[in-house]
Parts: sequence; structure tokens; C-alpha cells
Amino acid sequence: MSGTPYDALLAADPVLRRIARTHGRPDPFHWSAGGRRTATNFGALLLHVTSQQISTNVAVVLFDRLVAAAGPELTAEAVQGLGPDRIHALGLSHAKAEAMADIARLQISGAIDVENLGALGDDEVIAALTAARGVGPWTAQMFLLHQLRRPDVLPAGDLGIRHAIQRAWEQPAVPSVDEAREFGARWSPFRSYAAALLWASL
Repeated sequence: MSGTPYDALLAADPVLRRIARTHGRPDPFHWSAGGRRTATNFGALLLHVTSQQISTNVAVVLFDRLVAAAGPELTAEAVQGLGPDRIHALGLSHAKAEAMADIARLQISGAIDVENLGALGDDEVIAALTAARGVGPWTAQMFLLHQLRRPDVLPAGDLGIRHAIQRAWEQPAVPSVDEAREFGARWSPFRSYAAALLWASL
């Protein structure tokens, strides 16, 4: 296939083409996270868990507290040493604290290998990550997008994505998760690029 993923996507979808005329071609893999970067997949996953359902500014403050408590390496062993109660005391919700402790436990036990997830397919990554308590499909898909830079990810459970579909295609109601997933199948194998355009349109 010649051209870029955006070339192929926009040639096939006039609505996305109209969005791109207004908003350009955003990088689907960019995620500022307040400028925070982590050296490991494990750290990146904890940053994504921290960011669930809160603003980036708040997430950065909480993540910085976690790093200060666990150490800049942010290893699974250090997180396990903190335990969910101390993580919660940093300001994270009970659910996020439990999720982080469980991710650390699974990593240490070898039940998952977060650092080598790049060798797995998208569905395998989602299955591995959602085995951890408190890690749902949305977090796993965001990890696929931002950390593993996969080109064909549409987080159909994201309310922004669903609102954007409703508005751009003038649908009578916000589509359900299943409806958004089915609707977005047309954009494969470049659903990450479609997602970036949909977010940009909000």
C-alpha cells in the first residue's frame, strides 16, 4: 500500500476527510501526560492507571508522588513494597492502589511480562493487561496506543470517541460501546488514526 495511513484512511472516508481539513493530521501516538515519560513499560502502565478518569494535571501530581515514594526506577518490587494502603495514602483511589499492587504482583510472579508485551498481538496485550485487577479494556487500549504505538486501536469505550461519532455522522444518539466498535471496523487497519481525528474534533 502506497502513501501514509492517513492517506488511505481519508481517501476512504469523506467524513474523516472533512475533520482532517479542519484539524489536520494529529499524531495518534502522542500523549503529553504533563511531559512525564517512563523508562519502562511497567512505569508507563502505572502512569496510564493513574490517569484513569481524572485530568492530566491531577494525574501528574499523583504520579510524581508515586515516583517519590517508590523511587525513580519505579520497579514492581518497589510498588509491591509500598502496598495498596500506602499507595492510596498518596492520594490515589482505593481501586487504583489495588490495581497497581496487583500489576506489581503479577509482574513479579511472572504471570505477565509487561516489558515484553511488544512481542504480543493487540488482543493478547489486552488479555494480559486486563488480567490485573482494575485494568479494563480502555486502559489496555491506551497503553497499546501510547506506549506500544499500535496503528489499529479504537477505544470504543471512550465516551469522547462515541460522542465524536455521533456528532460527525449526525446520529440520533450516542452509540453504545458495541455500536461504536462495529461502526469503527471500517477504519481498520488504521483505527488509531481515526481515533486521533475523532478526539481532535471534540
